[in-house]
Amino acid sequence: MPVYIESHNVITSLGFSTKENFQNITNGKTGILQVSDANFWDNPFQASLVNKERLNQIIPDSPFTHFEKLMLASAKLAIESSSINVTSNDTLFILSTTKGNVELLATEDKDSEKTYLWNSAKVLANYFNNPNKCQVVSSACISGLMAIVIGQRFIDAGLYNNVVVVGADALSKFIVAGFQSFHSLSTEPCKPFDKDRDGLSLGEGAGTIILTNNEDIIKGHKIEVKQGAISNDANHISGPSRTGEGLLIAINNTIFNNVKPDFISAHGTATPYNDDMESKAISRANLAKVPTNSMKGYFGHTLGAAGVIESLIGIECMKNNILLKTLGLKEQGVAEDISIIKENEKREIKNMLKLVSGFGGCNAAALFIKHD
Repeated sequence: MPVYIESHNVITSLGFSTKENFQNITNGKTGILQVSDANFWDNPFQASLVNKERLNQIIPDSPFTHFEKLMLASAKLAIESSSINVTSNDTLFILSTTKGNVELLATEDKDSEKTYLWNSAKVLANYFNNPNKCQVVSSACISGLMAIVIGQRFIDAGLYNNVVVVGADALSKFIVAGFQSFHSLSTEPCKPFDKDRDGLSLGEGAGTIILTNNEDIIKGHKIEVKQGAISNDANHISGPSRTGEGLLIAINNTIFNNVKPDFISAHGTATPYNDDMESKAISRANLAKVPTNSMKGYFGHTLGAAGVIESLIGIECMKNNILLKTLGLKEQGVAEDISIIKENEKREIKNMLKLVSGFGGCNAAALFIKHD
């Protein structure tokens, strides 16, 4: 049965709604700035941080951590504009995150239940009085898109009528130290697919997508989550297959029964290996001529929230019939000559292929279709 997007929200450094983020991105604004804060790292680094004052206006000071406020605020804003009943047995919550409250491991709360992802999921479901056990998806950087694909499958299988997918991650010293250990952070705002790219920029944020099988409650364009696929190339604990094997499998299992996408929202982290691998997978799938972009230059890599946030920005592109440029790209330099979008362009868009890849060789793809 068809699964549609009924309501949504995006929270990043660029705004607290999908619309506000989309407008700032369309205007070429970036939320990536130099951060000088010893709570994150001893030396300055590039990152995209959410405005805490605005966040506290939505979820006031309380027992909730910064991460919990992000996930609750995004879900709350999406639910406020939704017609579904989140207290119903027919509605399931899915939490997508890579790190949750990991920063608590360095505090006196290190032995608290708050450090466990199942507890974060419980906080989410309880806040909205949802009777079902909130599911957790934590599979490195593909978590957000993977959660959307799983939500679509739950509804398609007739297990639920609605699924609320919430992706969130907050920046912490643990996360910064981890990426610094790989020497994968750029000293400048990231440059996806550029010949001089030298690493990614971290970001924090949250995104919520409410899925439903009730076509009658959809307002405006009907965006269908057509289908998706998840794969693992089992190549390395952190590095992807250099030839894009796993991502290619995910692409082929997503679009093999469908038309070619009008554009691709790529993972595009701006690390040397990821962007090369992604260009190879796209080319091997015979999609080299499909317009492709990366959103990482606008709000950084938001980890477990990335798949949700970037899917929603891509969906706004579909609704507004616009291709958005890859911010930070000056001169293309990847292994295969794919069609990276260099300037904003008005064009009719009926469908989008979203791609993500992550540590451990995991990959995911999803096809979104616009119906009038």
